[in-house]
Amino acid sequence: MSSEYTLFCLGNPLLDIQATADQELLDRYGLKENDAILAEEKHLPLYNELTTKYTAKFLAGGAAQNAARGAQYVLPPRSTVYVGCVGKDATADKLREACEAQGGVRTEYRVEPDHPTGRCGVIITGHHRSMVTELGAANHYKIEHLKSPEIWKLVENAKFFYIGGYHLTVCVPAILALGEHAEQTNKIFSMNLSAPFLATFFKEQMDSVLPYCDYIIGNEAEALAYSESHDLKATDITEIAKHLALLPKKNTKRSRVVVITQGTNPTIVATSDHGESPKVQTFPVHVIEDKDIVDTNGAGDAFAGGFLGGLVKGESLETCVDMGQWLASWGIRELGPAYPAEKKVYTKQT
Repeated sequence: MSSEYTLFCLGNPLLDIQATADQELLDRYGLKENDAILAEEKHLPLYNELTTKYTAKFLAGGAAQNAARGAQYVLPPRSTVYVGCVGKDATADKLREACEAQGGVRTEYRVEPDHPTGRCGVIITGHHRSMVTELGAANHYKIEHLKSPEIWKLVENAKFFYIGGYHLTVCVPAILALGEHAEQTNKIFSMNLSAPFLATFFKEQMDSVLPYCDYIIGNEAEALAYSESHDLKATDITEIAKHLALLPKKNTKRSRVVVITQGTNPTIVATSDHGESPKVQTFPVHVIEDKDIVDTNGAGDAFAGGFLGGLVKGESLETCVDMGQWLASWGIRELGPAYPAEKKVYTKQT
């Protein structure tokens, strides 16, 4: 088996339109700080406003694509392949170029000519961000693309799978196909909870996928949303992580590992071996000085990318968490979901 493209990522590719604004803009569109939602009709004028009334920056985005670029940042060239759906337009070309520039992430997009490439309005207020996503073509991924001989060969070659939770709104059959393949071949399957609204409004879809997950990654807001939507009556993040670790699991040959980040508070990891009482570990975050923080947008994706890179390298769980925190610490020093142009080499943090 070839050693190339061992990490296979599935998600919703987007162009991020990012601008710094104030509370008035959030209020006018009914948005919250540090939130992520799908655009409704009332939000559509926002994109033009960001590009005409503010100094906007355009970046390759989409949570899973950000994580794929992050993983590739810490891995050897040609380690990561990313799949999703884009339009037949110049925006899609920009996304391909951005991924190729990030250490050679291989993009195998399904092209949907009748819809434009998706976009995400990112409003920065201080160190906070609010994201409004119009999926566009990203909402039209089809399992037929995944099952095509060229793409399925990449699936068979891969040893690790990562799903952006946002794809639960798009093509659950594709996620399940990857999960079933991972179960049958004893490969590692992971998913990010991605946003609080998913556990609430796409509860059934999420619940259908979680049994395939060896690794579940999320943040405290997503964990709390999961608890509320599943009536756990728990607000303690450790207890929620333990509950997730004990959910039914298809592949009983592997442990279930749940990783919940909490910003600058410790990262919580709950591990359950074959349904046994979860082991809980906490990992303090190596905080950087406030003056060095440029933008927290994409910090969670950077953590996921670094963590995945550690998994692919065969590192210990402790090192994988450290790699995630390390890459996130560099990502928040950049504007948008980006990584330093001058290549940084991971060294264990002390």
